[in-house]
Amino acid sequence: MNRNYTFNAFVAAFAAALPTLLVGRCPAAELPEKPNLIYIMCDDLGYGDLGCFGQKTIVTPNLDRLANEGMRLTSYYAGCTVCRPSRLVLWTGMHTGHTAISSNAPYTFQPSDVTVAELLHDAGYVTGGVGKWAMGGVGTTGHPNQNGFDFWMGYLDQGDAHNYYPTHLWRNEEKVPLEGNLLSESPDARGRVSKRRTTYSHDLMTDAALDFVRQYHTRPFLLHVHWTIPHANNEGGRVTGNGMEIPDYGIYTNQDWPNTAKGQAAMITRMDGDVGRLIALLRELRLDAKTLLIFTSDNGPHSEGGHRHEYFDANGPLRGYKRDLYEGGIREPTIAWWPGVIKAGSESDQPLGFWDFLPTACQLAGLECSVNTDGISFVPTLVGESQPAHEYLYWRYEAKEAVRTGKWKGVRLADDKPIELYDLTSDIGESNDVSGEHPEIVAEIRRCMADARRPAARKG
Repeated sequence: MNRNYTFNAFVAAFAAALPTLLVGRCPAAELPEKPNLIYIMCDDLGYGDLGCFGQKTIVTPNLDRLANEGMRLTSYYAGCTVCRPSRLVLWTGMHTGHTAISSNAPYTFQPSDVTVAELLHDAGYVTGGVGKWAMGGVGTTGHPNQNGFDFWMGYLDQGDAHNYYPTHLWRNEEKVPLEGNLLSESPDARGRVSKRRTTYSHDLMTDAALDFVRQYHTRPFLLHVHWTIPHANNEGGRVTGNGMEIPDYGIYTNQDWPNTAKGQAAMITRMDGDVGRLIALLRELRLDAKTLLIFTSDNGPHSEGGHRHEYFDANGPLRGYKRDLYEGGIREPTIAWWPGVIKAGSESDQPLGFWDFLPTACQLAGLECSVNTDGISFVPTLVGESQPAHEYLYWRYEAKEAVRTGKWKGVRLADDKPIELYDLTSDIGESNDVSGEHPEIVAEIRRCMADARRPAARKG
């Protein structure tokens, strides 16, 4: 036996394992100064759509690896159960009791709105984003460049984002034509279905995100990757019967499934591959140890575009889906990754939500959170320290309301409906309404609902 070779091999193996051995050993007080922040948010991805959250059919090796190297946040909640209000919660750190809308009603950011991007921009971060915006277009106060973003590439209009083969995207205020795409003239298409499909928007937005990292890797940056995958093209489903738009079905081509199911699976696996590309770039640029990456979804899974969420059990053990305030509509498959800081293979069931990102980002950027927020920083959770808990989490969608406080979840389907009560520790699927057995908890849920809808107290 070559003893020198054996010793050298041992040293090499130990050095390779050292980052993993040290993860979770970095207390909040000793975190790297101004780490990069990447927030990946898919569109309509369900709690059960990833292998690391129980998916058995759709292949997601890169996200599964991310979870193995980081932390699964198993009680992390979207801001709402549909797109626009959920994003509004994320940007502003306010839950839907305090935001201007709690549905997909039109909303344009106003000068009085303060976003997490504005706060970090003022702290010296380069701020960028790709994907779906939904808060205002060119010439309005709601454009990304008017709300803290140095760079934005993607869709400004939420409805246009249904189409994966649009005629154009936006790079800041510049309209970027997409070669070869031609819209259908069908009135049912509403200008959101293309009859000629050449350039796939998701790929361009992903390339723009990678280019942003390459360009600004020497400075602290905030990057929002708001992919539209796997949202259906709703109008496409009506016009063509298949709203799951994808260039090819990849590894699912020969499966004996409906094309809508192939499209859904192929979208998720394509997105997973792009997560792998991003992680590889961070490692190539040696940014992994100073970058917090959070992966999540804007709301629960859809049954649209000809696809049904039940086909792949997209909500896993949860009840409900998009547009519900049951867990399946708002609890998201979430991963936090930061090598050397977050303990590999860890998990937290701490109830957290989109409104917590703003104060978390502020703490990591070394900022005092100077604006109103319903959130709390979850840096302690990430580094394995004791986490202050919310008194309650709150959601409103149109006439529906929900509250989570500790293990209890209250759901009210309308103002004149009774409050349903579920014990999430024993009934994650919300199948057994125990409101009749715990009137005192129902009264507390009712109080929280009323409290959440009071105007927020001004900061300071």
